[in-house]
Amino acid sequence: MTLKVKDLLARKAEPLQLETLTGDGGLDREIPNPEASSPGLVLAGYVARFVGDRIHILGETEITYLASLDPAGRRRALETLFKFELPCVIVTKAQQPPDELLELARARGVAVIRTRLKTAEFYRRLKPFLDDAFAPATTVHGSLADVFGVGLLFLGRSGIGKSECVLDLVERGHRLVADDVVHVTRRGHDILIGRGHELSRHYMEIRGVGLIDIKALFGIRAVRQQKRIEVVVQLEDWEASREYDRTGIDGQETTLLDVSVPLVTVPLNPGKNLTVICEVVAMNHLLRYSGMDAARAFNERLIQRMRERREVQEYLEEDYE
Repeated sequence: MTLKVKDLLARKAEPLQLETLTGDGGLDREIPNPEASSPGLVLAGYVARFVGDRIHILGETEITYLASLDPAGRRRALETLFKFELPCVIVTKAQQPPDELLELARARGVAVIRTRLKTAEFYRRLKPFLDDAFAPATTVHGSLADVFGVGLLFLGRSGIGKSECVLDLVERGHRLVADDVVHVTRRGHDILIGRGHELSRHYMEIRGVGLIDIKALFGIRAVRQQKRIEVVVQLEDWEASREYDRTGIDGQETTLLDVSVPLVTVPLNPGKNLTVICEVVAMNHLLRYSGMDAARAFNERLIQRMRERREVQEYLEEDYE
């Protein structure tokens, strides 16, 4: 995704209380870096560690420092700053920037933007927007539901019954996030967030019935805008010759956007209650988060029982009385 300064203004001008001080100049500049920072020591002439492709924010400290310099020193400090290809400069707390700053910014084609927010508050509000704009993203063909607070992403071939399964879950009180097309973005290193397409959000296609509006049919409690993806449920046709996992001790995993996610493969055959199985998948995931792994606990208990029986057997074999 390419993010430009004008996109920042278009999407966040009101929430971040932004106003441009240099007109339309510099609004087409690209913002290539998801980080924002203050110029720091570059204003004092030290540029060895300076990263110029970030959004640079001038708070009260920077503006006060510039005001303390004589006109020649202030111009030298700002000329050093504007030697770099800055995406834009943002002044916080509704401060009036020095005239030299506006002059050099216009000459270099860099937008100067002002906000009424305090510096720390501005950083706090800007960071989520930049993280979302630069987050790695992909689109998968599947359905996403919130089941007992666990995000289950259903995958499988077209027509296998993903939408029907999620519809049954919604009827049982769970929540639809997205059907058919799921947009997945990565937050941080290991968090995947799924949401539906803005046009088809909360609509489902059921073969033989057509499009249905889940929010209109089941109410606002049956839907949500986005959800963290915590388990992938792979629906597959039953194959008699294939050996499926029957203990769950060695859990499967799959990878989305370089993030490992638990994978549960559910083979489908006539008479299987898929909805209850999916509820159990969600509850089992919650149990594991609380520190209880049923499969491993059973395995450890079985090993312990075998060890005890072996010890008794060894004792009886050596008992000659």
